[in-house]
Amino acid sequence: MVRARDDLHSQTLDKLGLAIAGGELPAGYTITIEELEERYGVSRSVIREILRALAAIGMVASRKRVGISVLPMAEWNAFDLQVIRWRLASPSRISQLRALTELRAAIEPEAAKLASVRAPLQGSSDLVGLAGRMWAAGRGGDTELFLRLDIEFHSLVLEMSGNEMFSRLQSLVSEVLVGRTHYGMMPEHPHDEALQLHVDVANGIQSGNADAAGAAMVRIMQRTLTEMSAIWQQGSGALPQAVPHPVVPA
Repeated sequence: MVRARDDLHSQTLDKLGLAIAGGELPAGYTITIEELEERYGVSRSVIREILRALAAIGMVASRKRVGISVLPMAEWNAFDLQVIRWRLASPSRISQLRALTELRAAIEPEAAKLASVRAPLQGSSDLVGLAGRMWAAGRGGDTELFLRLDIEFHSLVLEMSGNEMFSRLQSLVSEVLVGRTHYGMMPEHPHDEALQLHVDVANGIQSGNADAAGAAMVRIMQRTLTEMSAIWQQGSGALPQAVPHPVVPA
């Protein structure tokens, strides 16, 4: 019974969160608890729990004698993973991917430099091994395995930076890599240069060469930005359709 209630809560939260993120319920829109009960066919207690969750991430606010107001995106917690997933599933997908990619481009080269100085020997050896496995998966066309290894590679670089705030961005990097793959925005086969650059990052970190590690990561990010730029230029045009979602480890 508890599990059924949890599932109902999660499903309704996703529906309402996506309705807001997708603009179906735009900023400034007001709605009452009674209307939400009818709209989603759930109890008042479930709606209240959902509204508390949305209020905690800045998406809605309760106004006395008015109802529930949808807040503008500037008020949302942009780093909340639910917000990111809802935006990736909405017409603002391209804008969300661009923001995440620009964040990566600003952070990951510095993380690679720090990792070359701070990473333990075992960690840097693991990174070299990951780069080799990524090369094999990319050349072999194993998209699902490549995605898992790519997430693991970039997450490990952030972790090895020794900066706890960089390390906390691992989930965001995972979301952007999964999002690009899920919505068909990744090349069918990774370019040989991109595969080699991951090897170069790993070798730079293992050898303690901060300049080499940082430069290789800069080039990875530049390639990513270039690949994405044509999609961004579509603006509000037709969005790429989702492809079957790969299995990603938690």
